Amino acid sequence: MTHQFTLATTASPPSPTTTRVLFTPFLHLNLRSSTTLTSSTMSANPATTPLDAIFKQKKLLRTKVKKELKSMDPTLRSQEDDAIQNIVLEAPWFKSCKRLCAYISCGALREVDTTKILSEILKNSGQDDHSQVRKKLYVPRVEDKNSYMRMLNISRMDDLVANSMNILEPAPCDAEGNERENVMFANEPVDLFILPGLAFDKSGRRLGRGGGYYDTFLTKYQELAEDRNWKKPLFVALSYSVQILEDGVIPLTPNDVPVDALVSSSGFIPINPLANEMSS
Repeated sequence: MTHQFTLATTASPPSPTTTRVLFTPFLHLNLRSSTTLTSSTMSANPATTPLDAIFKQKKLLRTKVKKELKSMDPTLRSQEDDAIQNIVLEAPWFKSCKRLCAYISCGALREVDTTKILSEILKNSGQDDHSQVRKKLYVPRVEDKNSYMRMLNISRMDDLVANSMNILEPAPCDAEGNERENVMFANEPVDLFILPGLAFDKSGRRLGRGGGYYDTFLTKYQELAEDRNWKKPLFVALSYSVQILEDGVIPLTPNDVPVDALVSSSGFIPINPLANEMSS
């Protein structure tokens, strides 16, 4: 079934203009007309800047995608969770990676489940097996409200504790009182990032939840990798089908970091040459 809703544009002229938005198995949002600032928009509100308009469009888009996720059938969600995780676990780029950063899924945020992926990594973290190499796992810990996030090493699920928002994250120290290794101070590079997000498109655009934590962290890690002449890690985002939008719909700011590939229930979607190289 095709779902339809109306999204107001950023301008506020005397006769309100709307853009029709259609949902298909992939979420198609025809917002191109709203992503361009016109002279009439600027004159109507002299204080408006291009970034103000982009942030407003992102906020509207987040609201619409959250509604789609909330209305997603639980059975379908569970099926897509299983399919996505199985695709990741069988992927050559996952099996071959030695060190990776991955998010801990939060049901309340309706993120693609990563429980099975994390469990498999930690189960095999102590030794190589015939299907994949031993892996070192880093997971996020939010430190403040200023987009500051660390990726800390864990070796078991018991290393995770619930924060004030009831989201699991690593305690800063292990059971022996030793500080956990911060990936930014590790001596060896990360091969893979498994990323969350609210919406994506097949050109690599990613819409987060507005905190800027991942864009800030990924930018800093890319700078670190470049300084140390490390190979760029593969950025892979996990996405339900309703989170994949029409190309160009997600507005961009200079700080937005694109992903290299998506994994949906329908398969691996490479976006750039790095992803194509890693998938072969």
